[in-house]
Amino acid sequence: MPEPKECRMANQALINDFKALLGAENVFDSEADRMSYSYDSAVLPAVMPAFVLRPTTTEHLGLCVKKLYENGIPMTVRGAGSNLSGGTIPDVGDTVVILTTGLNRILEINVNDLYAVVEPGVVTADFAAAVSRKKLFYPPDPGSQAVSTLGGNIAENAGGLRGLKYGVTKDYLMGIEFFDSTGEIVKSGSRTVKCVTGYNLAGLMTQSEGTLGVISQAIFKLVPPPKASKALMAVFANVQDAAEAVAGIIATHVVPCTLEFLDNNTIVRVDDFTKAGLPRDAGAILLIEVDGHPAQVADDALAVEKVLKENRATAVHVPKDADEKFKLWEARRMALPVLARCRPTTVLEDATVPRSQIPAMMKAVNDIAAKYRLEVGTFGHAGDGNLHPTFLCDKRDAEEFARVEEAIDEMFDVAIKLQGTLSGEHGIGTAKAKWMEKETSRGTILFSQRLRRALDPKGLLNASKLVGI
Repeated sequence: MPEPKECRMANQALINDFKALLGAENVFDSEADRMSYSYDSAVLPAVMPAFVLRPTTTEHLGLCVKKLYENGIPMTVRGAGSNLSGGTIPDVGDTVVILTTGLNRILEINVNDLYAVVEPGVVTADFAAAVSRKKLFYPPDPGSQAVSTLGGNIAENAGGLRGLKYGVTKDYLMGIEFFDSTGEIVKSGSRTVKCVTGYNLAGLMTQSEGTLGVISQAIFKLVPPPKASKALMAVFANVQDAAEAVAGIIATHVVPCTLEFLDNNTIVRVDDFTKAGLPRDAGAILLIEVDGHPAQVADDALAVEKVLKENRATAVHVPKDADEKFKLWEARRMALPVLARCRPTTVLEDATVPRSQIPAMMKAVNDIAAKYRLEVGTFGHAGDGNLHPTFLCDKRDAEEFARVEEAIDEMFDVAIKLQGTLSGEHGIGTAKAKWMEKETSRGTILFSQRLRRALDPKGLLNASKLVGI
């Protein structure tokens, strides 16, 4: 249906106002530009926004939010759009997308008090590199770190390979500034280790997926880098042996900084692409790294190797140099993009269970894949129970995709029965919203909706996401 003439005229007048405010180069209203921001990394239908704004100062960000609020226009905040749950897809066609990529300054790295102050559009990997140059360490490393932004990391509570030992984004967020739905600035937290001034709004904004406010600045905790590290690759004849080895390592109370899993399908596909020399005939491999004081690293590596051999590892390989070690971890980070090349549609899921339940969850994933006649490559952060079963399919094949949806339903049922969760790090968005009540409760949904309506009475901030409004 064509857009009504009066609506087009109103939009154009507003667009002209924003061009005067931000500069024409920071307002995208062409059909091609709008199409570029109509989807994200989730397998969901695209929704064209009315137009797209890219403010380059905090002041301009606040004015954008205020003006959109006054005009009753829905907003979707977007960083790199690398989320996998539909969190940055516009709700309806009159939604305006606010890009935070123009707010990309690292404002401060304090080497004495171990914190950094950043704008939301700073790319995660760029931030980690800048911190490293100061001889400090920012551990969260989501798979999308080369493109993902810190504001998006907060909105999704991004994790990564180091989550087992070092935690996730929420464990490093000390303070936050954001604009509420009306464009008022809100501040919470501080540069100090201790701060109990008012509500913990930084905690509330974490994993809120753009539903409670628009992040303008954040303060992150930094830590000293480990003095030493050692990597190992363990080879197993089958998935179950690898899964039981993970449980065995955790039971020893050794905490590797990284404990990653790849099944055979993923190994072969990744090795075809990267030529990393992975053991192609292995049923599964574990990639493990321990870090800390050199003496502790040596002890932990020996303990881990002992557990691996006790759990039927057919080989344990230690990279001979830094280059070989880099290739191993690069191979792991390439798992998703490589699998995504195999079929027209890639559905990456996020089944997460208590670590002791990894053997049961892995068995369930493989049984479900066989039951529904689907190709699945599974990899993930086995050390924190976070598996990524990746369904390779073609959404254009309605019958095949129906089987994929049934398989995912069953997989989440198993994860919840094992006391796990729907989403370890990929968010809820709209892709997983239908399962929220199953994991939580009806009361949880209603409470969350009341909270949203109180903070956003017009229902303008990413209205359909998480629990709706």
